[in-house]
This record gives sequence, structure tokens and C-alpha cells, in this order.
Amino acid sequence: MSCFSGDPNFCPECGNVLPLPGLQDTVSCPRCAFSLPVTEFSGQEIRSSVVFNPLEGSSVAVEEEDSELKGAVIDRRCSRCNKEGMVYHTRQMRSADEGQTVFFTCMHCRYQEKEDS
Repeated sequence: MSCFSGDPNFCPECGNVLPLPGLQDTVSCPRCAFSLPVTEFSGQEIRSSVVFNPLEGSSVAVEEEDSELKGAVIDRRCSRCNKEGMVYHTRQMRSADEGQTVFFTCMHCRYQEKEDS
């Protein structure tokens, strides 16, 4: 007796999303190995859509060319123009048990560098 019922796109045993039918005669759940014959899906139409959030509500701000650089300024020499003074900010780009990624931007030529710490 299965625990889950309803939508045939989900495994009736564990509730995991079933993969799309392929060239095999069965569709197998990748989580619990439950199998269904492909004929169970005959006549079904599968549709999908992608909805993008509006850019205005996004947390990513698009920087304009003449905007001021914001952030802490450090004494670091730019590898492109060889002048001192770079603005930096950090982001956790990798997993939590690894260090942050530091992004540097030259105040003079706006060259960007990154360093994994």
C-alpha cells in the first residue's frame, strides 16, 4: 500500500518527483527504485513554464558606469593600472565550511579581481 497518492508525476511510495519517461519501458524513482510502466503515462501532456521575477524587485542592483564605488577601501595595488586603492566586498560563494570569496574593484580603472580565502 502506497503512502502517497494523487499526481502521477510523483512516486506513490516516497513522494519524490518521477523523471520524464525515456527510452526504457519503465519509469523508475531515483530515490526508492519504485517502477511504473511507461504505458501509465500514455495520453498525458507535460507542460512546463519559466517565470522570471521583475528586475526592479531583485536584490541585484545594476551598477551604472558613473556610479560611485561603495565599500571599504584598502591599500592594494591594481594588477592592471598599477595604482593603489581598491574597494572590496565579500560573498559566501562556496559551501558554508569554506572561506568567503573577496571581490576587489580598482577605484581608478574599475578592474575587478577575486580572491578565494
